[in-house]
Amino acid sequence: MFRQRGFSLVELIVVMVLVGLLFAVVGVSVSRSVSGAEIRNAARELTAGLRHTRGQAIIQRQQQVFRVDTDTRTWQAPGRDRVQLPDGLDITLNTARSELTGEAAGGIRFYPDGASTGGSVVLSRDGREWHVTVAWLTGEIGLERDVE
Repeated sequence: MFRQRGFSLVELIVVMVLVGLLFAVVGVSVSRSVSGAEIRNAARELTAGLRHTRGQAIIQRQQQVFRVDTDTRTWQAPGRDRVQLPDGLDITLNTARSELTGEAAGGIRFYPDGASTGGSVVLSRDGREWHVTVAWLTGEIGLERDVE
């Protein structure tokens, strides 16, 4: 008498559930990785915009303002197009009271000697934060990731 070899229905279901769980874990990991790359890229672009603004103030020997609107989630460097942040990415501006142009808008002013009014811009998504800081005395611009 021959006995057929194969898999039982229960074994196949267990394997399918394990494969499904594996795909779910990989999907979340890839999604989180893409989200992290997007916020990191936005922070680097914002830093470049601030450095451009400071450079223009020095080169043109006149004050220049880097503008941020937190309601529309946009920023703009002088002489450049307004930049819209990707969906789900939030922006917060901390600046001198004199540089506020509304409840949700304001700027960071750079002077011809390279100094600034100082402040910071925070980009956040899903508990991750990137802080772009501007020193008021030197106008130095720094970028750092908030440690989770």
